[in-house]
Amino acid sequence: MSYFVTGATGFIGRNMIKRLLERGDAPIYILIRESSLSKLDELKAQLGGASERVIPVVGDLTQTALGVSEQDQAMLKGKVLHFFHLAAVYDLKASAEAQQAANVDGTRHAVQLAEAIDAGCFHLVSSIAAAGLYEGTFREDMFEEAENMSHPYFRTKHDSEAIVRKECKIAWRVYRPGIVVGHSETGEIDKIDGPYYFFKLIQKLRRMLPPWMPAIGLDGSRINIVPVDFVVNAMDHIAHLPGYDGRCFHLTDPEPYKLGEILEILTKAAHAPRFAVRLNPALFGFIPAVVRQGMMMLTPVRRIRDAVMKDLGLPSDIMKFVNYPTRFDNRDAMQLLKPAGIKVPRLEDYAWRLWDYWERHLDPDLHIDRSLAGSVKGKIVMITGGSSGIGEAAALKIAQAGATVLIVARDLEKLAVTKQHIEAAGGTAFIYSCDLSDLDAIDGLAKQVLADHGGVDVLINNAGRSIRRGIELSYDRFHDFQRTMQLNYFGSLRLTLGLLPSMVERRKGHVINLSSIGVLTNAPRFSAYVASKAALDAFTRCAASEFSDKGIEFTTINMPLVKTAMTAPTKIYNNVPMISPEEAADFIAQAIIHKPQRIATKLGIFAQVLHAIAPKMTHVIMNTSYRMFPESAAALGKKDGEVQDVTPDQLAMMQLMKGIHM
Repeated sequence: MSYFVTGATGFIGRNMIKRLLERGDAPIYILIRESSLSKLDELKAQLGGASERVIPVVGDLTQTALGVSEQDQAMLKGKVLHFFHLAAVYDLKASAEAQQAANVDGTRHAVQLAEAIDAGCFHLVSSIAAAGLYEGTFREDMFEEAENMSHPYFRTKHDSEAIVRKECKIAWRVYRPGIVVGHSETGEIDKIDGPYYFFKLIQKLRRMLPPWMPAIGLDGSRINIVPVDFVVNAMDHIAHLPGYDGRCFHLTDPEPYKLGEILEILTKAAHAPRFAVRLNPALFGFIPAVVRQGMMMLTPVRRIRDAVMKDLGLPSDIMKFVNYPTRFDNRDAMQLLKPAGIKVPRLEDYAWRLWDYWERHLDPDLHIDRSLAGSVKGKIVMITGGSSGIGEAAALKIAQAGATVLIVARDLEKLAVTKQHIEAAGGTAFIYSCDLSDLDAIDGLAKQVLADHGGVDVLINNAGRSIRRGIELSYDRFHDFQRTMQLNYFGSLRLTLGLLPSMVERRKGHVINLSSIGVLTNAPRFSAYVASKAALDAFTRCAASEFSDKGIEFTTINMPLVKTAMTAPTKIYNNVPMISPEEAADFIAQAIIHKPQRIATKLGIFAQVLHAIAPKMTHVIMNTSYRMFPESAAALGKKDGEVQDVTPDQLAMMQLMKGIHM
């Protein structure tokens, strides 16, 4: 007696092979494509010593008789007592063509081979999807009664079962497992499917909310979930019982959980906020279907839905299962399994293993390249103000990660020095001298860069000017406001507008605008500087909305106080905690990697929230700091040495509000 198994390297197949090896010393022939022979070594390594009984047979699911050669067919003829056909597509996201080829055509080809080698019994692993969206209880002896099979997964599983029932000329048995999840003892699984689609949502809830905070979830219909070890144990047992040919068996949970119960069990396993209230989707049944469909046809609604589903990794059809209408009668299968002690373990007993395995091995975030090199290698990155301070530190860091860096500043000599530093570290840099307050010069810069490099992948508007002077001392200094606006806003805007068309044409690009924490705190004495940066922030937000469907990303960095040449003239800053240019460059690196709409410190966000909910109190705090600290020597027209020493009150305030311009 020997076995033949298709899909042996798949998830259910691997577990089935292990189970069959435990049964005796019979050889197990497995179908494998010639291009996938490398997977055989991996499979044998998992199986251990008994793997020598696993014999590969080269073939292809898409070919007649599985593409098995006549020589191999002759070798197998009369030897195979049990032919297990497990190879199929179990994925709602797969295309209709792929499902047709694997599920329907593949089953027909498997039946052809089983008949050609005179196999004893053909065992088809079907699915509860073969019932479609049947309204009511679907029994094991039902087949033609299946309904609502518009989805290709349902249709192809039903059609493949029809081939076995109507075309197979040898003995056959059909098994319809529920939604298969990982091993109940190890949690192991090899792909994200079924309830795993909700794991990322649960993880996001856990990160956003404290575990004690109650959440609102869905109740929904009953979803039949079974672990892979139950499926293979049940199938192996029933397959070897005599006298049950020509029958179908539901390998399902006789007491399935509602969707809301499943999510509740999983949130507990994940230590995420629990669903204190579960809404029954049936409550929304009073809304006519035509109205619901009409709502989803609205472009904004559809795009929001698609964006949310994509972010969570959910297939578009998943919501059909919220009101899954089918229950599965499995009394015949359970009667046969009971003497062997095979039963479905309860989900609450092993859900923690499923979660643990997913989070350690299958969480999509584990496989994202979060390195700076993974984001910029081979790309063109332009940095303004790149000859010193934040710009120089960022240029060096980004060039070392593999980008071609274009650094822009006025001083050609300083640019040349920065270029030497970058090249000494193994990077590549090009320098461009430009006065970024001169709009005509900026236009020339944009044209030259496009001519030299064809475009820019990442534009970092870093060049800026800061003026620390109270409004009371600025009545006759309107030019302070003009020149900060000219460089900080109009300069950045002009360069962005010059490079955006090429980004749009290529449908990719990233604009990073360096702003200030002062925009969030409304820092006194920096009205000219903060106003120019606030204008840039507003433009960035508007642009992000306009270009979200063009592949262009926009990020604002509300940078805290950085120790650079720009802050050096204000001696009082010597007592203020500041970050280094290298630390500021890390902010820019994170912006490039993650492409958020904004990066800000916790203190900056707290100040913005405080301004929103208690503006009067916040103004008092900021006014106190304003009156507590003197103007700079430059603002008063004095020399640096005439600045007074820092008082204890001033020092305490600086420590309390570290990183905010004062």
